[in-house]
Amino acid sequence: MKAILMAVMAGLCWGVGELLTKSALSTRQIGPMSMLLLREACAVPPALAVYLIFARGFGTENAAFWKADSAVLIKGIVGAALFAGFGGVFFYYQGLRYGEISVVKPVAFAVAPAVAFLVGMAVLGESFSWQKTLGVAMLLGGLIVITSTARKPTPVTGSALHQVSPDR
Repeated sequence: MKAILMAVMAGLCWGVGELLTKSALSTRQIGPMSMLLLREACAVPPALAVYLIFARGFGTENAAFWKADSAVLIKGIVGAALFAGFGGVFFYYQGLRYGEISVVKPVAFAVAPAVAFLVGMAVLGESFSWQKTLGVAMLLGGLIVITSTARKPTPVTGSALHQVSPDR
């Protein structure tokens, strides 16, 4: 139950955060790469503060994670930093630049669990279940519905979240 609650909280944070991201990108005053750089730079101070609280205060984080085996660090760097942190966010922001968040976000966040489901079983030895299979199939079915009705975005005017200059 705790894992589900944390996943719901992550989804809420991403939903609100990416709505604001799409709003900023829609102004065309900032591009996807600039947004990615801003995101990563601004995430370091709170991440460091929370890491220190959990490592030194609660003792629930490894206080010397940099001493982990090289293979573990490489997996973290390649997986979390390069693929998820940079690559995933880069392509996601590019998608937001060109499409509606109501299409781009579900596509990105439905492909990810499908890949995790398959790779989790193949590489990590995670368990197979028909419930998981049905859930992934439903996600992918939803993608067909969403992408088949996708249309060119119509700019919303008068919204506080979507400010576009007349000259842009």
